[in-house]
Amino acid sequence: MNKFLILIFLISCNTIFGQDITGIVINADIKQPVEFANIGIVGKNVGTVTDLNGRFNFFVDSKYDNDTILFSIIGYKPFLIKIADLRKTIDNEVLLKEKAYELAEVVIRPKIFEQRTLGVTTKFKKIAAGFKNNILGYECGILMQVKKTAFIKKVNINISYCSYDTIFYRLNIYKVHGKMDFENILREPIYIKMPKETVKDEIQMDLQSRNIVIEGDFLITLEHVKNLGNGYLYFCAGLIDKTYYRKTSQGKWETASGGISISVIADVEK
Repeated sequence: MNKFLILIFLISCNTIFGQDITGIVINADIKQPVEFANIGIVGKNVGTVTDLNGRFNFFVDSKYDNDTILFSIIGYKPFLIKIADLRKTIDNEVLLKEKAYELAEVVIRPKIFEQRTLGVTTKFKKIAAGFKNNILGYECGILMQVKKTAFIKKVNINISYCSYDTIFYRLNIYKVHGKMDFENILREPIYIKMPKETVKDEIQMDLQSRNIVIEGDFLITLEHVKNLGNGYLYFCAGLIDKTYYRKTSQGKWETASGGISISVIADVEK
């Protein structure tokens, strides 16, 4: 069997043992589409993100049919279903229920805070990393190391090069529970949307009005949630820190040498 025939055989096997899953994610109460919801098999880099109309389409190999797929987005309860069962649902319609957040108990203690800059602040453009492919659910970011309470005031992102006419990304903030174990603490999504001419060298976000308070180390990332077409967005990067990333929704977290230039201005407890 020559190499050409082997290639045809492999392509045929891929067609037989896997297929695209197409569907829609809907708000269970108001019956409206849920945009930019994450869909994936936890830790296996198989997943995607819904579009503006709540629709999704991605390839799933039949070897994953007994795995459970997770649907999640800030503000909604997570939904789990076996892939084999999802394939059987009518029009693959997934209903997500809104999540009610309990108000945390407020304990007033005398604390002293100081303003600090956390993360990577380099503006050196010749070392760069970021989004080089249009992969939905891909996200990357920087671990912020703090021992106590931090009140997040601003986020700064230094850009090396942007080829998109308009950028659209979701900002995520995760509490660190353990090694590569992160929980998103936001109660509503934060999106970055701006035309290329306003991106320039730096993106600045004022988050003071959102009252984001976190205790201990946290991970802050940008996530590619919208199909932007061909193009790329690169950040300035340093050599010392690490970039945390995952290839798609619910995927496995990994690290790469060199930290992308994302920094936070925060009031940190002394």
